[in-house]
Amino acid sequence: MQSLRVALAQISPVLGDISANLNLHLEQIEAAKQQGADLIIFPELGLTGYSLKDMALDVARDCKHVDIVTLLEASKSIDIVFSFVEESEDHRFYTSSIYAAKGEIKHKHRKVYLPTYGLFEEGRQFARGDDIQAFTLDDVRFGMMICEDAWHPSVPYLLSLAGVDVMMITAAGPGRALSGDPNSASQAFWERMVRTYAQLFTTYVIFVNRTGFEDGVFFFGHSLVANPQGELIGGVFSHEVGLAVVDLPMQLLRKVRFRTPLLRDEDPYLTERVLRRLTGGN
Repeated sequence: MQSLRVALAQISPVLGDISANLNLHLEQIEAAKQQGADLIIFPELGLTGYSLKDMALDVARDCKHVDIVTLLEASKSIDIVFSFVEESEDHRFYTSSIYAAKGEIKHKHRKVYLPTYGLFEEGRQFARGDDIQAFTLDDVRFGMMICEDAWHPSVPYLLSLAGVDVMMITAAGPGRALSGDPNSASQAFWERMVRTYAQLFTTYVIFVNRTGFEDGVFFFGHSLVANPQGELIGGVFSHEVGLAVVDLPMQLLRKVRFRTPLLRDEDPYLTERVLRRLTGGN
């Protein structure tokens, strides 16, 4: 693939209303198709809203549920990344993101790191994911993270070792500030982190955040894409609902990795040896 055209769907989900949110997804999918997008990415828990608490039980879906199948059907004409509360066969509940294409689930990521501090209560409601994997579609190597996952550098590092070309971060990032603008601290931190990961791991990094209010909490949006040189190349640079379409030329990966061969020179065996020592292994 010479170039990947990605649509970033910065939406404001209705808390607990899957029907309304599913219709919102389908509307955004049609808009992305009209702009020639190959892939559309929705934010964390875009199908359900974030501040669910006990509502998580009511909105949880398994992957065979008609609501999920509806989006799988829509993926026959455009690839879709969407996020919801997934219920497993043994009734564990996960924050999950699915990459759907050609009517099928191509990859599923269950959120590994669940913040349970400050205003966050995820560890009280959800089970942790237990794996980090990359996957390949149309010669492009992808990796997925959900919000807090990206705050743990081990996750993008592992995806980098797996040869990822495009890292996708779906998020429900609230505005938290040290002073002044109530959204400035979180927004600035995420932008720095996305650009830094892109440059350090010589990969595209896509950050898709939701917007709107829930229970008095404001989600700041500001979805964006950084290229392998750490440069911002597109996004929804506001707190408003919006759809941004960004082209990712794959040839740039080749050029950057030739000039800056960080992935080539990385020594995972050194990392493994040190980790074994630190964790008391052999």
